[in-house]
Amino acid sequence: MFGPAVEYLIDAAQRSVLYWDVMRQRGNQYREHIAETAPHVLDYEAELLIDGRTLDRPVNYALARVVPPAGIEIDPTRRPFVVIDPRAGHGPGIGGFKADSEIGVALKAGHSCYFVGFLPDPMPGQTIEDIGRAEAKFLEKVIALHPQADGRPCVIGNCQAGWAVMMLAALRPELFGPIIVAGSPLSYWQGVHGKNPMR
Repeated sequence: MFGPAVEYLIDAAQRSVLYWDVMRQRGNQYREHIAETAPHVLDYEAELLIDGRTLDRPVNYALARVVPPAGIEIDPTRRPFVVIDPRAGHGPGIGGFKADSEIGVALKAGHSCYFVGFLPDPMPGQTIEDIGRAEAKFLEKVIALHPQADGRPCVIGNCQAGWAVMMLAALRPELFGPIIVAGSPLSYWQGVHGKNPMR
């Protein structure tokens, strides 16, 4: 008579143990992740080219070259791609966290790829203008590394990085080839004050 109730309680107890075990594993992974010097989810090997903390106006951003995985051939005459990570809560590396990401697709097409990521804590006194100056230096470095490329770098700015890229492109258009702003909070129309929320 109590068989179904006992089965339910056993099932509920087993699911509770499994749930809390998953939560324990998740917590351990999180603690390991934040203990890293530069925690990120980038799924590619990368080598640091410029550490923004060493610049005249230090920032918590850095430029890294993405090392192509085995089997990927890079054509040095094709324009390089630069993916700038968002600074809006996604977690560093989101632009290259899987093979079908922006970086993965560009690598498969034979383009050299670079990644601009950030450390969790900003430098004291850091401003968006400082970040723009640093990103200009990063792009100058990429351009210098590819003198035979068929065009200026294609720059991808994800979310908040997209509007930062657009500000820099307005000031230094000579640094840019195509610009892709993915999910960026930009206003594409004039709008009416008080009526259009994205104005």
